[in-house]
Amino acid sequence: MSPFRITAGATLLTSRVFRVERRTIEGPDRAFHRDVVVHPGAVAILALDGDGRVGVVRQYRATIDRVTTEIPAGTLDQEGEEPLAAAQRELGEELGVTARHWRLLARLLVSPGWTSQVMHVFEATGIEETQRDPAGPEEAASTVAWVDPHELFDLVRSGEPVDATLTVALHRLAGDLFPDA
Repeated sequence: MSPFRITAGATLLTSRVFRVERRTIEGPDRAFHRDVVVHPGAVAILALDGDGRVGVVRQYRATIDRVTTEIPAGTLDQEGEEPLAAAQRELGEELGVTARHWRLLARLLVSPGWTSQVMHVFEATGIEETQRDPAGPEEAASTVAWVDPHELFDLVRSGEPVDATLTVALHRLAGDLFPDA
């Protein structure tokens, strides 16, 4: 049992996707405050086509003012939406495909020091093309590519900052490809 407990909280900011709370925590020696981003959760999808290539989105991110290479992802921002349903929706929006087979690869605490966000990472196979339906200006301007996993492993090894869900998904893929490694 933890010697810490939340004793109070106040909302500092509410956005379309998350809210920021200032929480009062009672500790063993004293009370203190922490600002926490309360997030509904998110999904990311490792989509593999029939040739074993990974579907990625190259998209501008205002947080770092550059274009990133990411696997499709999105927020559980529809009331009552389950993670798998959100992943299926995001796959169509971002890559313009559907998948016949789905597998949960991981559930991650994105950055538990400041956010409650849990990321559900899925694998999607049995890919079929459909209509792409991007949401928002950055997504509408994004580009889609189907990339050999080795090229993405090289990107992760390059030393440049890369998307964490891409890295986790690739490690899971490597484990499946090389189970004795």
